Amino acid sequence: MLSLSSEQLNAWMVALLWPTARILSMISVAPLFGHRAIPARVKVGLGLLLAIAIAPGLPPLPAVAPFSFDGVLLLTQQVLIGLAIGFTMRIVFAGIELAGELAALTMGLSFASFFDPNSSSEASVLSQWFGWLALMVFVSSNLHLALLASMADSFHSLPISALPVGLGPFKLVTRYGGHIFAIGLQLALPIVAALLVTNLALGILTKAAPQLNIFAIGFPVTLGIGFLMTAMVLPYLAQPMMQVMEQGLVLLRG
Repeated sequence: MLSLSSEQLNAWMVALLWPTARILSMISVAPLFGHRAIPARVKVGLGLLLAIAIAPGLPPLPAVAPFSFDGVLLLTQQVLIGLAIGFTMRIVFAGIELAGELAALTMGLSFASFFDPNSSSEASVLSQWFGWLALMVFVSSNLHLALLASMADSFHSLPISALPVGLGPFKLVTRYGGHIFAIGLQLALPIVAALLVTNLALGILTKAAPQLNIFAIGFPVTLGIGFLMTAMVLPYLAQPMMQVMEQGLVLLRG
């Protein structure tokens, strides 16, 4: 007859509880994995499968009871680490979506905004389009698998321990948040620069011919130039997007 002691059950629970908490926290906020279109059952199942696959290769786990005060602190620590891992890659996608917002604002297309179910907020058409483009680059370049590999490596660089991790990794993620604006401006710079030249030309035309209705002429011109520049830079957007995503992965591995 098979008999299990409470110590054995506790050891099995701990072996899956800590890595599952970190993995599910990462999945909840990471691009692609945390998308609201994916059912919660699928996310939980994926987290459990990854935890089962990773658990045998983990360093020795601390002897902490899961329902004790130290166990709650350790669980909170794993949740924060997982959120930081997913949030780092989410920063990259936020920067790419900001590029679409800047381009739409310069084109005069910011009024064409729709509800984004993923962020539960209003977003312009170009911002959502840039986000989907970044998601396709993310998947086609197998960077989603690289994100999972970086998460698995985090159990060795930041092992599950009863000792506090410290604020160093979290401060690094916070500083990296400032890159949102740099990423967005760099990606939108060709479109914004072309529209700036267009607006200067329209301003000179208004001074030369005041009888022209600049509001009737300027909007379709800036809109057309914006779409033209977007179509021209489209073949060259994949490489810089991939580079900023790889920079986020390098930060995770560091």
